[in-house]
Amino acid sequence: MREDDRKTTHFGFQTVDEAEKAGMVHGVFTRVANRYDVMNDLMSGGVHRLWKDAMMDWLAPRSGQRLLDVAGGTGDIAFRFLRRAPGAEAVVCDMTESMLVEGQKRAEAERLGDRLDWVVGDAMALPFEDETFDVYTISFGIRNVTRIEDALSEAYRVLKPGGRIMVLEFSQLPNPAMQWAYDRYSFNVIPLMGQIVARDRESYQYLVESIRKFPDQETFAAMIRKAGFEQVKYRNLTMGVAALHSGWKV
Repeated sequence: MREDDRKTTHFGFQTVDEAEKAGMVHGVFTRVANRYDVMNDLMSGGVHRLWKDAMMDWLAPRSGQRLLDVAGGTGDIAFRFLRRAPGAEAVVCDMTESMLVEGQKRAEAERLGDRLDWVVGDAMALPFEDETFDVYTISFGIRNVTRIEDALSEAYRVLKPGGRIMVLEFSQLPNPAMQWAYDRYSFNVIPLMGQIVARDRESYQYLVESIRKFPDQETFAAMIRKAGFEQVKYRNLTMGVAALHSGWKV
C-alpha cells in the first residue's frame, strides 16, 4: 500500500494510522484501569454520577430487558440499570480486559452476578448475534472508537426492533466564554491530576484532547440517524459539558 493510501484518524491531537488507534486506546485504559473510578470522581467533582443517573432517568429501565453496555469498563451503567430493573439482565462489553477485571472486583458485581456478564469485545465488531438486546448504551467511550460510524452500525445490528440506543459523552458548550473557561480547566488541571493520582499524565492529556475532537451535539445526532435510528434526540448536561443522545430502532 502506498503511504498516500493509508487511512488515518486522530488520537487526541495526533494523526495516526487507523490500524494503530485501537491499540493506543487499549494502552491508555490498561494503564489507568486501577485508578479510573477515582479519577472520574476527581475530574468531575462527582458530577459524572449525576449524569449517569440522568441517563437512567431518561432510559427508564424495565424488568425483562436485556442491556448491552459497550465500553462499559468497571460497570457503572450496568449496575445502575440492574438496580432500577430487578428482572433485567446486562452484558458489559469492553476491549480492555483490565477494566472489566476492576469492575468485577466491585461489591455490586458479586451481588448482581446472576444477571450480569462481562465480555471482552470491540465496539466496531461486537461478538453478539443480530437483534439480541433491548437496550444499547455507551458512556464516555464512543469518542475513543476508531470509526464511530461502524460502532453505531453495530449498535443497530445487535438491537431488537423497538430497541433503544443511548450515548452519554462529553460534548461542546454552546457559550464561547464558558467553553474557554472549560478548556483552561481541562488542559491545565486534568493532565496534572492524572500525573499525581494515576501517575500517568499522557493518558489524561489524550482523554482531554479526544473530547475536543468529538463531533458537536447536532453532528453526532446526524450520525446516529444515518446509522438507521429514528426519533433521535439529545439533552445537554451541565450546560453542554456532556450530552445524552437517544435513538430508537423502529
